[in-house]
Amino acid sequence: MRRTRLAGALTAVLALALVATGCGGATADGSGNGSGGEPSGTGVSAAARDRVEPLADPVAPRLPVTVPSADGRRVAVTSADRIVPLSGSLNEIVFTLGLGPKVVARDITATFEQAAKLPVVTRAHDVSAESVLSLRPTVVLAESTTGPAEAVAQIRDAGIPLVVVKPAKTLADVRTRIDAVAAALGVPDSGAALGKRTQDRIDAVRKGIPAREEKPRVAFLYVRGSAAVYLLGGAESGASSLLEAAGAVDAGKESGLVKDFTPITSEALAKAAPDAILVMSKGLASVGGVDGLAEIPGVAETPAGADRRVVTVDDGVLLNYGPRTDQVLKSLVDQLYGAGK
Repeated sequence: MRRTRLAGALTAVLALALVATGCGGATADGSGNGSGGEPSGTGVSAAARDRVEPLADPVAPRLPVTVPSADGRRVAVTSADRIVPLSGSLNEIVFTLGLGPKVVARDITATFEQAAKLPVVTRAHDVSAESVLSLRPTVVLAESTTGPAEAVAQIRDAGIPLVVVKPAKTLADVRTRIDAVAAALGVPDSGAALGKRTQDRIDAVRKGIPAREEKPRVAFLYVRGSAAVYLLGGAESGASSLLEAAGAVDAGKESGLVKDFTPITSEALAKAAPDAILVMSKGLASVGGVDGLAEIPGVAETPAGADRRVVTVDDGVLLNYGPRTDQVLKSLVDQLYGAGK
């Protein structure tokens, strides 16, 4: 089963949540002191959330190239003049490779400053083929979870090179994913440079994690109050690798939840017994902050609920496993261990 359950098994849930909330992607990170409905830590900084950092010396694409696609095809790419990435994560990688000026569309979750004014052609992995084709792309980048299948087929049938990239499952996949995008766009050297930069920054964060005899237990909750969606993450939620890299225990996974998400119950939370709760910033806002989160059955009875230990990371970057993953990891570490306070 794939890591990207927010894009697979939860696609319908996300679509419902986006309709109910009227938007998707990033919101304010909600920093505070753990009282008055605010989380106990601070999320990814505004600078990290709003901008990506392109390579200092990007190179021009060397095309044509023929590359493997994650759907088993081989795709010939002859031009990268008009790029359409069909997910926020892919938008982020393309912009960070230095090819932002060639991008002509975005997913609704690509909320960083450089992409914010581009037209939206995907919402919660729901692609508008007509919108994509109207932009006359020369290459389209998709996830293996991008859909509906009919829309993807319509784009391909129009003769547009469409390269499918596997979703990242863990931190170990970050460089592979960057390399795949860079290869498809004819900039393998930029991919190697970005992959090294990203890995070096992740390694630097991990070196600064304080040693603890007892690792904090963290439960990842996916909540959308306006859509009445309240889920507890398990082994396949996508958060486990980040939490473990931050020196924590994924409480849902450790309690025996082998799937992606399960409905939140008092019993499931009691078994997970988290010391802290990880939630996306938009999800936290949708339930009314920490005060509202504590009203979800079972939350207040956990050690995390009793201590009001809530860790937030912006929706648009938490599970991207891309060039800003070091910032996500640092935010988790700072909030869990109080760094910089």
